[in-house]
Amino acid sequence: MNAHIRTAPARTQIPGPAAPRRRPQLEPLALSAVRLDPASLLGGWQELNATATIPHCVDNVDRTGVIANFRRLTEEHPQQDFRGFWFADSDLYKTLEAIGWEMGRSGTDRWVPMLSELADLLEQVQKADGYLNTYVQGKPDEEPFSHPEFTHEFYCAGHLMQAAVALHRGGGDERFLAIARRVADLIVTAFGDDGRPIIDGHPEVETALIELYRETGEESYLHAAELQVERRGHGSLPAGRFGSQYYQDHLPVREATEAIGHSVRQLYLAAGVTDLYLENGDQTLLQAMEQLWDSAFGTKMYLTGGHGSRHRDEAYGDPYELPPDRAYAETCASIAALQWCWRMLLATGQARYAEEMERALLNAIAASIAHDGTAFFYSNPLQLRTGHDGSSEDAPSERLPWYDCACCPPNLARLYASLHGYAATSDATCLQLHLVAAGTFTAGNLTAVVETGYPWDGDVMVTVRGRGELAIRVPNWAAGATVDVTEGKVLAEPIPGDYLRVSCDDGATVRLTLPMTPRLVRADDRVDAVRGCVAIERGPIVYCVEQADLPEGILVEQLRLEPSATIVEEPGPDGVRLRLSALVSPLDAALYQPYASTSSTGTPIIVTAVPYQAWANRGPGAMRVWLPLA
Repeated sequence: MNAHIRTAPARTQIPGPAAPRRRPQLEPLALSAVRLDPASLLGGWQELNATATIPHCVDNVDRTGVIANFRRLTEEHPQQDFRGFWFADSDLYKTLEAIGWEMGRSGTDRWVPMLSELADLLEQVQKADGYLNTYVQGKPDEEPFSHPEFTHEFYCAGHLMQAAVALHRGGGDERFLAIARRVADLIVTAFGDDGRPIIDGHPEVETALIELYRETGEESYLHAAELQVERRGHGSLPAGRFGSQYYQDHLPVREATEAIGHSVRQLYLAAGVTDLYLENGDQTLLQAMEQLWDSAFGTKMYLTGGHGSRHRDEAYGDPYELPPDRAYAETCASIAALQWCWRMLLATGQARYAEEMERALLNAIAASIAHDGTAFFYSNPLQLRTGHDGSSEDAPSERLPWYDCACCPPNLARLYASLHGYAATSDATCLQLHLVAAGTFTAGNLTAVVETGYPWDGDVMVTVRGRGELAIRVPNWAAGATVDVTEGKVLAEPIPGDYLRVSCDDGATVRLTLPMTPRLVRADDRVDAVRGCVAIERGPIVYCVEQADLPEGILVEQLRLEPSATIVEEPGPDGVRLRLSALVSPLDAALYQPYASTSSTGTPIIVTAVPYQAWANRGPGAMRVWLPLA
């Protein structure tokens, strides 16, 4: 075993994916202080990620030439053509980050030989000044950082830094950390106060530099991130075909309070700006991020937690421009949204940020990966039409094993490997549970053992060891939630959208009961695309109707829901399914017909609704989240 790469580090406090040095409103728990029950939904996802998704990503970054892009730059291998998109290096780095978090979670040594070989390779390819980018290094006529709007050099460097931090925290690795620091040192030297004032067309390096600062204590990395934030929004990048808004280079960050442009870039930038606030305490940054959050989550987010309604530039549209069938809702955008919400939660302690983390995690993110963990959606529509041409990677009819632009699969892998790091926090007096999940959570002398079948079951039983205060988030939809406490005192009642707070003695039990009655929801009338339609939710889960559950000859497009009909719950292979009444409208012979009321006409039918997270696991077919009313 290489001496620089080891497993099962002796440290007992392993920081998670965001570990502020300056004390935030809420502090993340150490990864070793959280264990998700592998029999639970979230814990099961982590196990599947370890056994299926990470190995799948490793195989594919090798198969598609990502690793070969590094090898071709060594003396032992002849020069070959670069394979993949110019930012393909980042696919390897995200996979390495997933491995780092998984090593910290489970102590696995499965990847140690591969990590040693890759560290050798990266050290060999990295230039003396620290530069490392296989796309640019393989083009003799390309000067480094000469096309920052296009080449994603800072973006790739950022993912290398985050991989190095994860490998250092989770596996004790020093070599990748040294490689990443050489890249960061180059950025500090070449683009510092006296260097070239450039930014990257794809934000990401901001949060990475800050996390590298948190890991090493090197303040120049924090300052480099600050420069990236302050330089953005002054039109320094060529506008290109989509304009400066595409890069979030149209307004300075304190003035850019509307979510706009490429959604992943917008959300990564917001996470980085929030990270900067967490370290320097600049209230103007937090105020801008709160306004930006209200725009993104209050006027431009899909019911499932998806972001981005335009395929043309993978971007946010106008406020309330949320067509279900044209939803781009890139998987990476929902992951980035969760990461931003986590940082806003640490900064403010407000439950609304955890609420949106859960929405995205249990719906848009969960839907983007197949039940076997080895096939993925890039975009996540809320409607798939009968006859949809699913041959395009941008809008496939079913999940694909890999993509030419393969940013999403390894992004999912790194999220799931670190998922327990997003579940709970603490402050001076209290342990807070934000994601309701079965598992064990420890802060100081207080340990909470959670037993629950959530999100399918609303019964949440917590047994407490030690003394202290416990807070459990009560979801916005949970009106009528009740609590029963033994060996403790309720300090704050279970109000929806806030936290149940209990002062606990050793051996206390807290039983929170969340009502899981299915409900119909409507969109704001300004969401024109779904006017007159409703969606179905149960607990935090969004539902849809799939063609696979309809009789032959009846199309999803013919259904109109009976709003007053009873909804019946039944167990299913993918959680709780719902059965409800609808009318089947006849298909018209002509494209357009004279208007006639159809409110009470049609053939009655009982339809099955399945969790949106489970759709398309039975083959391609039409699907709808929003259904018209009878």
